[in-house]
Amino acid sequence: MSTIPKVAFDFLKDLKNNNHRDWMTEHKKRYLSNEKSLKNFYTLIAERLNEKDEIEKTKVFRINRDVRFSKDKTPYNVHRSVSFSRAGAHRRGGYYLRLEPGNSLMAGGFFSPEPADLLRIRKEFEMDDQEIREILSNPDFKNAFGGFNQEYQVKTAPKGFSKDHSAIDLIKNKSFFVQHSFTDKEVFASDFLDKVVYHYELLRPFFDYMSDVLTTDLNGVSLIE
Repeated sequence: MSTIPKVAFDFLKDLKNNNHRDWMTEHKKRYLSNEKSLKNFYTLIAERLNEKDEIEKTKVFRINRDVRFSKDKTPYNVHRSVSFSRAGAHRRGGYYLRLEPGNSLMAGGFFSPEPADLLRIRKEFEMDDQEIREILSNPDFKNAFGGFNQEYQVKTAPKGFSKDHSAIDLIKNKSFFVQHSFTDKEVFASDFLDKVVYHYELLRPFFDYMSDVLTTDLNGVSLIE
């Protein structure tokens, strides 16, 4: 199936209003039917991505919530999410899709990179921020994403970096990802698959740049054996 069926959102809306195990048990067939339709759609995305990239893994996130450390004890997520991991140590970055009534989006990049990667990225920006700014200012990229999600930043400057550095706006980030929202009308449209893939492909120059940064040292020497 190359489109998202409207019944998938009907189910999620009903789940939001009946977020408990008894209801889910009673509507398990609906849930399984919707999961089958969505997984078929995810497969088509992976196939399209593989035309110009190499996808190693498609991960469908569980509908069950981890409520151990949450004040919200409702047992189920009211959205469906999937990620696509790129293959090989030389390919960095990942693709993400969230489907939720009134709150669907795609995203991609580097969410909370491990400390060594985070430091390497910041050091690169400190040394030379021209290339990343050219990528971020590309008209198509900027129109689609705006820029990095700035919700995840330190307040002033990370330890070891000057708050007066010209690239501090980039260095302050703790994550380096972008996102684009879709209306429900767009999600149900016949060209939604094309739109998702288009936005993913806009990420490729960014991924190529960051992959080069994260697989080399500051002298440009490869870290991959």
